[in-house]
Amino acid sequence: MVLPDDKKLIVICRVEPGCLGPQGVDYIEDFCLYAEQSLLSVDSAYIRWRIIPRYDKSLPETQYMVADRKLSPEQGHKYMSMFDKNLEDFEEHLHEKLSELIDQHLGR
Repeated sequence: MVLPDDKKLIVICRVEPGCLGPQGVDYIEDFCLYAEQSLLSVDSAYIRWRIIPRYDKSLPETQYMVADRKLSPEQGHKYMSMFDKNLEDFEEHLHEKLSELIDQHLGR
């Protein structure tokens, strides 16, 4: 089942510049574009990705929205369960994938 864009879960993932090393702030914007493009096809039937720098540490690392409406963690769990997905497993997989993408982007 492929959902229309306005029904898809928007996954906002904020990446801290320090993840890219001491000069990460110089590369974070490029990395976020790279990561977002790399994730476009991942669960694209029901997810839209937004990978952005995390300059403001008061904002959550991961946030979920549908149709520009923020979801609580409980709502995120409920949404993911409709696709037989577990939110914790999903987030763990996302962080593993981002780690791989960081290594690829930095040429490690």
